[in-house]
Amino acid sequence: MIAPAMSDIHHDTRHCCFLVGGDCFAVASTGVTEVLRDGRITRVPHAAEAVIGLLHLRGRIVPVIDMRRRLGLIDAESSASRTHLVIRLHDDWYSLLVDEMLDVIEVADHQIEHPSKPSPDTPNDAVTGVFADAGRLVYFLDPQRIVQPLARQRELLLKRQGAPNGTV
Repeated sequence: MIAPAMSDIHHDTRHCCFLVGGDCFAVASTGVTEVLRDGRITRVPHAAEAVIGLLHLRGRIVPVIDMRRRLGLIDAESSASRTHLVIRLHDDWYSLLVDEMLDVIEVADHQIEHPSKPSPDTPNDAVTGVFADAGRLVYFLDPQRIVQPLARQRELLLKRQGAPNGTV
């Protein structure tokens, strides 16, 4: 029997699915550290618009990214219960504040449709692919692309305010 070529092997990848503004999004489960239902958020000045504060999590200071704001959607009602999806990106942790956690799905890489290259300054620049799953579309997000524009926004804000060398 002949072994299939590496390009012929299809890998299934597990993704954590969640709702934001009525749409289904997913990130690779390998980067997900935990899911929290509650968490006291401390507001911080000079943060990018989508960074709504910091979460203290067992000795770690974790930036909280409101995914509604990051994706350019309407803010949730302040009384609405939301969930923290804590992800690890290299050695840093981030909380993605989502409307609701759904489930974990396994999708073969070849089943994901990849969009044309998005503009780097649009809210949906973090979307790397889409998959039709049981009556819903799942938009796959790249955590690196979620975080990078926020750091750039903060640097620009600090420069406009005259903070030397990006410090406060």
